[in-house]
Amino acid sequence: MRILQICLFLLLTGSGYSQTVPVTFQSRAEATALLELYTSEGCSSCPPAETWLSRLTESPQLWQDFVPVAFHIDYWDRLGWRDPWSSAAFSERQKAYAAEWRSESVYTPEFVLAGREWPDWAGQKVIPKSGRAKPGVLTVSSVASNRWTVKFVPTTAGAKGFEVHAARLASGLRSDVKSGENGGRRLIHDFVVLTQVHAPLTIAGGEATGEFVLPRGPASSGRLALAVWITPASGLAPLQATGGWLEQPAAGR
Repeated sequence: MRILQICLFLLLTGSGYSQTVPVTFQSRAEATALLELYTSEGCSSCPPAETWLSRLTESPQLWQDFVPVAFHIDYWDRLGWRDPWSSAAFSERQKAYAAEWRSESVYTPEFVLAGREWPDWAGQKVIPKSGRAKPGVLTVSSVASNRWTVKFVPTTAGAKGFEVHAARLASGLRSDVKSGENGGRRLIHDFVVLTQVHAPLTIAGGEATGEFVLPRGPASSGRLALAVWITPASGLAPLQATGGWLEQPAAGR
């Protein structure tokens, strides 16, 4: 059962004192798939993919069976419009997948599901489950506003090493594109990666533990969320994922 405690403030009557309750996200032992979208505001074929991704905000599978992240790449910025959410690091991540798959090129929009290229997304109403794999339980808890602890308990002994990856996400972002292939359009984005970090975990007593500090990144008026996933040390393909909303939806959202 997922443990989800939304950050809130407890006001003690008459004291003016407030305390922040820690936020904890926890996966099941069964695999939760990381769903990655590589996209760009400079790509005219990307808005339909982003519309499809946005529908997942209402899915009962969200954060349970899958954790979505949208990486805005920067190699289309040269077409006349700079995507404000783009990053060269996200482009390099996509290229690393292509190299692993021995693909000669990268493209947008591209979905990657559980570390594998997923070209059949357009006809799907639900996210395919990750089979019967049970990689283990992943738990992340906030220590401060941007510092989190991590514990991963793998179901298989003998692992040589793990890394944790974390991304701060924003949903409900709106952008008026002035030029390029989408010039004149207002685009809406969900699950946009604002900032991402990774860190090694330490294995002891059958558990992998560690922490990460996640910078706030660019200012955002969107609804924030956290996505966290585990990979083998120096690996790309995610083994387990968890995450959730950090804020309640804004009025009218």
